[in-house]
Amino acid sequence: MTTKTMKEMQAEVDAYIGQFKEGYFSPLAMMARLSEETGELAREINHFYGEKPKKETETEKSLEQEMGDILFVLICFANSLHIDLDEAFDLVMEKFRDRDRDRWTKKDEGDR
Repeated sequence: MTTKTMKEMQAEVDAYIGQFKEGYFSPLAMMARLSEETGELAREINHFYGEKPKKETETEKSLEQEMGDILFVLICFANSLHIDLDEAFDLVMEKFRDRDRDRWTKKDEGDR
């Protein structure tokens, strides 16, 4: 399996969605879909690590699959709004590096 950049993933999703007349959903529908997929991940986390085991009749989904669903919907959402996720990531990391630089106890060099 090859590693893809975020730009490549955004382009791949755009090519996939672009083959359909319907195109991307509206921003409100995307938000609802992202919430739905996040809920599915939360449910799986609860089954694996929480106090609510699955019923015998329920199929097991992987956390990897659920996170992949969230990533796909997030990329669709970003593409539909013409947001470059590389730039979005850089902006948020800059924010965290500045805002939280002294918030947490840093590991010593030997701990890394």
